[in-house]
Amino acid sequence: MKTRSGFWLLFPAFISVLIFAFFPLIQIAIPTFQTPKGFLDLYTKFLENTYNLHVIGRTFKIALITTLIVLILGIPISLWIARQKSKIKSILTILILFPMLTNAVVRNFAWIIILGRNGILNKFLMSLHLINSPLNILYTDTAIIIGSVYLFLPIMIISLVGSVSELNIEAEEAAAVLGANPWINLIKIVIPQLVSGILTGCILVFAGAMTAYTTPQILGGNKNLVMSTLIYQQAMTLGNWKNASVIAIILILISTSSMILMRKASHTLDRRSDSNA
Repeated sequence: MKTRSGFWLLFPAFISVLIFAFFPLIQIAIPTFQTPKGFLDLYTKFLENTYNLHVIGRTFKIALITTLIVLILGIPISLWIARQKSKIKSILTILILFPMLTNAVVRNFAWIIILGRNGILNKFLMSLHLINSPLNILYTDTAIIIGSVYLFLPIMIISLVGSVSELNIEAEEAAAVLGANPWINLIKIVIPQLVSGILTGCILVFAGAMTAYTTPQILGGNKNLVMSTLIYQQAMTLGNWKNASVIAIILILISTSSMILMRKASHTLDRRSDSNA
């Protein structure tokens, strides 16, 4: 009875996901295979184009670099937050989440003010005589990465804070007593215990960075296209909805494949840590 009642409770949600998520995806995918020249003709043409491959490579590179930077910044911050008193921890968590309450467009326009040729960063560096002329940061891959790191860092921190709270502090203390310095303690004791939280955060950040549109559009401009902005260009500017659908399907496949590989890596590392324990 409990199984049946649980099924009927989940049934409306299942139907909603089927209608509003999978059905539109199928509608997008079907026209891309209906071509007179072959089943995968549109996909073959897209992947044969050197520029399109460059866009795919740029998207993957930006997502990967963003994930690595966010991970490097997120681990020490999450360790510091998780080991504060409960009241301070709550306040810090709210401060970390606060930027997420602001619209992404507003946050990205703030980075235009900071990174522009006459922006705050260039004026500050020139006032210190560290540079003679303004740096061209805005509308580059670097600007997209900076904006993406700012956008996704809170997600990584929140993913790690829960894992840090469950750390075995006694193992760290034992390693310190045996002569392990803080770096060895972090690499060999702390990080292996955070594998699950790290990979969860990496999956969320990588998938978000791969599919993000607002940040690449505002900070990257029209010259530094990624797959999401290329979809918009094909659909809204050129009116080529089939090509836009092809890019969307390829983007979904790349993101899904990356997440599956990360999950497999997570399960493998979890088994190794369990066997070592």
